[in-house]
Amino acid sequence: MRFDIITVLPGLLESPFAHSILQRAQKKGLCEIVVHNLRDYADNKHKSVDDYPYGGGSGMVMQVAPFAACIEKLQAERHYDEIIFMTPDGETLNQSIANHLSTKGNMIILCGHYKGIDQRIRDIYVTRELSIGDYVLSGGELPAAVLVDAVVRLVPGVLSDETSALSDSFQGGLLDAPVYTRPADWRGHKVPDVLLSGNEAAINQWRDEQAIARTKDRRPDLLDE
Repeated sequence: MRFDIITVLPGLLESPFAHSILQRAQKKGLCEIVVHNLRDYADNKHKSVDDYPYGGGSGMVMQVAPFAACIEKLQAERHYDEIIFMTPDGETLNQSIANHLSTKGNMIILCGHYKGIDQRIRDIYVTRELSIGDYVLSGGELPAAVLVDAVVRLVPGVLSDETSALSDSFQGGLLDAPVYTRPADWRGHKVPDVLLSGNEAAINQWRDEQAIARTKDRRPDLLDE
């Protein structure tokens, strides 16, 4: 699995991919993450990649040519299953989408800035548009990092316990049950007896009941779905 991320601020993505699970996944050769500076594909001496919007209005718009040049260079080198644009008006990322993308091979992720990117890039090249929530950030770099993290952790071999991802919240359409660890009694706050019983059937039933109750309380919309 390879991710090619196109951005005007590559430095913003250095830390998220250099630590923890994403770092280990790359060292194991289970994924490759390559960040491309969009300004390297600018066709002017100032390396600017934005301009004023046609029709007037506030803000600046990212130009067609730099994105197209970078995308086409990458496509000439390998096949891509998806070209994803991170945008507030895209489809909201969820666990089902992450599961689906984890079965893919190579993906390009476009990070917008300013007022957005020229619509022609979205019309011609982009195969999927994703959002991480109903709010606006300064750019698409943090959403891109969120997407990569959500997908890569599902790739077999990335997590030391491969069953862990399968029991996460949303995998079964529910939120996860409460979890506990040692000590069993902390300042009078005790772990539920069933978790200490060693009765696997009873523990699984308790977890199922707790997951349903928590989902009903916090995200009843998931039960409707």
